[in-house]
Amino acid sequence: MTTVTDISTLIDPAVFAGKIFIDGEWVPGGAGQIDSVAPATGEVLAPVGMASPEDVARAAKSAAAAQKEWAAMPHPARAAVLRRAGMLWEQYADEVAGWNIREVGAIPPLAGFALHVTAAECYEASSLPSAPLGTVLSSEEPRLSMTQQVPVGVVGVISPFNVPLILGIRAVAPALALGNAVLLKPDPRTVITGGVAFVRIFEEAGLPAGLLQLVPGGAEVGQALVEDPHVRVIAFTGSTRAGRAVGELAGRHLTRAHLELGGNSAFIIREDADVDEAVNLATWGSFLHQGQICMTVGRHIVHEAVFDQYVEKLAAKADSMFVGDPAAGPVHLGPLIDEVQRDRVHALVMDAVANGAELKAGGSYEGLHYRPTVLANTPADAPAYCEEVFGPVASVVSFSTDEEAVALATATDYGLSLGIVTRDALAGWELAQRIPTGIVHINDQTVNDEANTPFGGTGASGTGSRHGGAQANIDAFTETRWITMRREPGQYPL
Repeated sequence: MTTVTDISTLIDPAVFAGKIFIDGEWVPGGAGQIDSVAPATGEVLAPVGMASPEDVARAAKSAAAAQKEWAAMPHPARAAVLRRAGMLWEQYADEVAGWNIREVGAIPPLAGFALHVTAAECYEASSLPSAPLGTVLSSEEPRLSMTQQVPVGVVGVISPFNVPLILGIRAVAPALALGNAVLLKPDPRTVITGGVAFVRIFEEAGLPAGLLQLVPGGAEVGQALVEDPHVRVIAFTGSTRAGRAVGELAGRHLTRAHLELGGNSAFIIREDADVDEAVNLATWGSFLHQGQICMTVGRHIVHEAVFDQYVEKLAAKADSMFVGDPAAGPVHLGPLIDEVQRDRVHALVMDAVANGAELKAGGSYEGLHYRPTVLANTPADAPAYCEEVFGPVASVVSFSTDEEAVALATATDYGLSLGIVTRDALAGWELAQRIPTGIVHINDQTVNDEANTPFGGTGASGTGSRHGGAQANIDAFTETRWITMRREPGQYPL
């Protein structure tokens, strides 16, 4: 029976404080260090190292050397590392969740869910090393013709602050499982949860040195990742604005970029929906993790027959919710990540109200704790309605026909997730066919995630690539080779 190493503490600041992780060692970062700060309280949790572009170059060279031996290992050995990693995420779930709650501001239920998905991603990835390596093709010549999937080499993973465990592991785990090395650049605000925890888990799981390197930093480090000739694939999760810059830079360097970007998900409530059930779904979809999720319900599109009732009940629910420090006791919402994000959210809300939206709940804050907010009849051109807010703000508008609902839902550049609530599930399905999104949930809200499903969006929400599921991961982190083989050399007329 496989066992995991018996260690009492996974994440020890005495080990990583002020350092980055290159070639199997904790070393000072070329760009110094910053403090990891709990957004709920302002408490300094630990200093974390910041990488420089020179650190990225060193890490990429080291990773490229380590990757060749890793890819050549028997597939059961790579699979075993991923399985042990999954076990370790489960073994140390409470400790990692504690960092997630304090450093990210996640409430405990979300922190627990993130650990569940993170472990599941490793278990799913552990099946990839033994997946079929290619396909035998038909050929008009007397030869064996086939494809082979081979590792790309070095993968750069750029993960965001909001759900750093899930949004990092869904690229890190399959990339490693398929024989690649990984350079991980978490958001500087969540380096411990989104970076240090990864290094420690995979260290204990037996991953050889050089295959997972931690290079936190700002835009200059991300640029160095994309530009480095050893890095052949970039897996980026973040805002559409930043994703456009990454995609443009990757294109210039012929680096494949998988971009999972922003969203402004529509949630359609048809006339026949049960309003209480719809409000329950909407509360989760709009206010979970303070709305700092790419799939968050941004636009509530509600049939006029139930509009007033829906707004009233959603506002009452918002007013009843507790906002505070998730590490101090049970709350529904924790803090926004920083003052910049809080001020942006508040400015969007105030702008919407100034332009005719009705403030039914919220619209206020204390510190970084923003009250869950409900806006009714938000103008269609108000940024609080038509842009990604990334805060706990629900904009509710009405419709009278399915055609109008479709027009409202599609009046956006985004196309990530869609939710539809109706007693007639088939009618919901038919409605969904008219609204292009990468994800659809009938009789559910828009925030869902499972390790074995392909995840991604259309339009400004991504470039069509997907995370999750065996085929999507193989497509993302391998190259396809065409190979032919003859018994005797071919004969040609020239």
